[in-house]
Parts: sequence; structure tokens; C-alpha cells
Amino acid sequence: MSFFVSDAMAQTPTPGADGGMSILFLIGMFVIMYFFLIRPQVKRQKEHKTMVAALKKGDEIQTMGGLMGKVTELGENFMKVEVADNVVVTVRRTAIEAVMPKGSLKEM
Repeated sequence: MSFFVSDAMAQTPTPGADGGMSILFLIGMFVIMYFFLIRPQVKRQKEHKTMVAALKKGDEIQTMGGLMGKVTELGENFMKVEVADNVVVTVRRTAIEAVMPKGSLKEM
């Protein structure tokens, strides 16, 4: 029955050939992760930080929860946003997703 199965022969290892490729692979994976994941996220965080720092009274904003309103009062960490006539809510400054163009609340 040995004619159906051939004998397995182990190959002799070649020193150093496999180690260099694995290091090169790890470096390549890190470079890919940096350019596709880390760098865009850091850029987005910087843009959000400058947007939040530039907020002023009267800006029309949208929160991450979907509320849209006009900034009535600014504090260090919190702000008051008027979402309807005589309806003012307090939100964190970091919860602001976007600053809307002037007059966008009137279109609704």
C-alpha cells in the first residue's frame, strides 16, 4: 500500500531568509496602518478641536445627537443652545458635530 502515499521528506532550513521577510512584513503593515487609520483620525481630531475653539455666540450648530440650534451662551466646557423659541438646552462643547451655514435653521 505504500505506492499510494509518497514518503515525506523534510527540507533543510535556510538560515536568515524567513526572518528578514517577517520584519519587512511587520514594517509594511505598520506603514499601511499609519497612512490609512492613524493619520486621518489625527487630522479629523485637529479639525474638530479648531472648530469647537472657534465657536461664538450666534453660531448655528448641530450636535452629535442630531439637535440643531443657535448658540446663546458659551462656557469653558458647556454651552447653551436654543433649539426652539424659549427652549434652551445645555450641551458639552465636544458634542458639537458641525457648524451650519447662517440661516440654515430658518429653512426648516
